[in-house]
Amino acid sequence: MALEIPGIFMQREYKRFYPAGDVTAHVVGFTGIDDNGQEGFELAQNALLSGKPGSRKVIKDGKGHIVDDLEAVKLPQDGHDLILSIDRRIQYLVFRELSKAVETNKALAGAAVVLDAKTGEVLAMVNLPTYNPNNPVNIKGKTRNRVITDSFEPGSTMKPFTAAAAMEFGDYTPETKIQTAPGYMSIGPAVIHDAHPNGVLTVSQVIQKSSNVGAAKMALSLKREALWGTFNQLGFGTSTHIGFPGEASGRLRNYKTWRPIEQATMSYGHGISVTLLQLARSYTVFANEGELRSLSLFKQQEAPVGHQVFSAQVANQVKDMLELVVQPGGTALRAQIAGYRVAGKTGTAHKLGPEGYEKDKYVGSFVGMVPASNPRLIMAVMIDEPSNGEYYGGTVAAPVFSNVMSETLRLLAIPPDAPNNNIVIPADTQEVKEIV
Repeated sequence: MALEIPGIFMQREYKRFYPAGDVTAHVVGFTGIDDNGQEGFELAQNALLSGKPGSRKVIKDGKGHIVDDLEAVKLPQDGHDLILSIDRRIQYLVFRELSKAVETNKALAGAAVVLDAKTGEVLAMVNLPTYNPNNPVNIKGKTRNRVITDSFEPGSTMKPFTAAAAMEFGDYTPETKIQTAPGYMSIGPAVIHDAHPNGVLTVSQVIQKSSNVGAAKMALSLKREALWGTFNQLGFGTSTHIGFPGEASGRLRNYKTWRPIEQATMSYGHGISVTLLQLARSYTVFANEGELRSLSLFKQQEAPVGHQVFSAQVANQVKDMLELVVQPGGTALRAQIAGYRVAGKTGTAHKLGPEGYEKDKYVGSFVGMVPASNPRLIMAVMIDEPSNGEYYGGTVAAPVFSNVMSETLRLLAIPPDAPNNNIVIPADTQEVKEIV
């Protein structure tokens, strides 16, 4: 430039910089060399973010110089800002704890989502493995927002809905007794097993101890239409319409094709597939007296109007059952939080491969609400293929919930609902395990 060499000139260019980097990569996404969105909301909202160029009529001389400006044909329009519902503080906490869990359990991947139970706002959404949007190289297989795009069999996290349907449409109460001995039951040539044999259990204990046999018996006592209708109203098998590219709808087969064994196994999350976002959203019914809330990744000015799936009485009864899951005798002792009541459910399921269920590959999950007296937050965690010895949802996923929520509750100044409640994990008993 100093030598004024012809053809050498300076040109001002702009490039996106993402301060949160890999922590929010799957939500925000990134732009390409021409500043067009490639992933995430950069892609989904590219038109809104980009703005529109303007145009004008001019007169040029023979050398191409503008000598007169006639009129502005079209004024340029600036792009618009987007205000997401993601809380960067909570997002970082989830990223930190999920990273620890994936590394500790030598897992293939992990995903987690935190919801505001009242407004339906997504406060955090994290996926691993992740990538750096400021230098998106070697990112093949890392850009999937697993919370939204990947579906899996949810396992025992489905049992609360089966119990709710049994009490809503059948002759069940929390104290109704169900015989689960000898720990298995046959339906045609198929056999359903419990991880730990039990005898007579109440409906509450079926949820607390995660009995497959108990859940199957409740499901088989209902009409197929009632159980399917419950799952359908909870949003399984359909998109959440959250406006994110590549969202999966999961799979819920038409009840007319169900055989008895399928009706039974679906009651505990086998033969149905969901996304983690769908699963988290479904638990809003227990946080809002039976009302399912719609979700949003954008900041909301007021709480959305949902629709009633269960009566308030049934929803609150199941919420009480979910508290038992986190207490001694339940499957999620490691989800406890000192000073707060916690309600939640674990899930452990074999992964489905191209030739059927994989023998030694699992998905461990946990969905929880806190404070249970009046839930403000819902968090769903999924650990994909843990391979370090532990694979139950209560041991690989529940601790992520506990660690994140204990800090988030204090961050948001949510008062304790059980100030004298200390974490209790009995030394002389093993945690109850469950598996599909």
